[in-house]
Amino acid sequence: MIPLTVEVTRRKSPSRWGMVIVPLLTVVLAVASAAVMFSAYGASPGAVLFGFFVEPLSSAYNLGEVAIKAGPLILIAQGLAIGFRAKVWNVGAEGQLIVGAVAATVVPVYLPDSDSALLLPAMIVLAAAAGMLWAAIAALLRTRFNASEIIVTLMLTEIARQLLYYAVMGPLRDPGGFSFPQSVPFQDAALFPTFGETRANVSILICVAATVSAWIFVTRSFAGFRLLIGGVSPDAARYAGFSQTQAVWVSLLLGGAAAGLAGVGEIAGPLGKLQPILTPGYGYAAIIVAFLGALNPIAIVLAGLFMAVIYVGGDNALATGQIPASAPAVLQSLLLVYYLACAFFVNNDIRVGFVRRVGAQA
Repeated sequence: MIPLTVEVTRRKSPSRWGMVIVPLLTVVLAVASAAVMFSAYGASPGAVLFGFFVEPLSSAYNLGEVAIKAGPLILIAQGLAIGFRAKVWNVGAEGQLIVGAVAATVVPVYLPDSDSALLLPAMIVLAAAAGMLWAAIAALLRTRFNASEIIVTLMLTEIARQLLYYAVMGPLRDPGGFSFPQSVPFQDAALFPTFGETRANVSILICVAATVSAWIFVTRSFAGFRLLIGGVSPDAARYAGFSQTQAVWVSLLLGGAAAGLAGVGEIAGPLGKLQPILTPGYGYAAIIVAFLGALNPIAIVLAGLFMAVIYVGGDNALATGQIPASAPAVLQSLLLVYYLACAFFVNNDIRVGFVRRVGAQA
């Protein structure tokens, strides 16, 4: 019997067209798989897909909801993508978001009667600082003890979640809230102003600023170039004198700051208070957004909007399409799986052949 061999060789320079085709093919495959999945549950694929992808764009209010979801996804993804380009894998943005939200809540809780214009800026600064501090723990353990930032940031997320539960049940709990685990509703000075009749608010401007900053950092700054070289070729980076330790710190601190800002965007935006459930998993979904956007700041915006449509459309489809509650999460997971699969074929040259054993008969 002639054995089959598969040889996988990393391509030195992946096709530019391939980098464009991968996200598009990912979306097509994920949507097609979702249609098959919905059919298996007896639902109408057309009606469900309409609820997922068309209905969220059908009114000003729904567009506002898409903006609310897209803001934190894009903001976090921009911070994570900088680290991912340097091969620093921060998967704990969810925890950094939570810590940022808890830290920002201290301001309106302990200054309940203040209507100062500095209230909201103080919350923003505290949230970013807290997210950076939480990420700094992983950076310290990685650079001093070579601990995996993947494991550390993931474990820190669970610690952050317990910290949130403690805060809303203890020092930050509303004393007049009948023992419900939540803070007092924030005063107007601690809330982002909204746009018109929608719930979309000016925290979107933070997302815009982060996107512009990320684009400048990645494409126009020497620091961004050093991070990119460190990720693509660590040996070349060391030869050129670029510090891997500095790359780890910069990547994790920027990612933590972005996640912390997303946290204050939630509590000072649509929620208006601190509560045990802050997000539907933005910190994890932003990882998909970053990769679906090919770690490009502009493409990340498009990927974040697409993911936000899935979030909003998922709620509509659940109400009208008779599909399981887990369907939106499954669709998000399909996006990541198909992206990784498609990217593997673009980034690698695969050769399949047969090896004839020595001495085998012709």
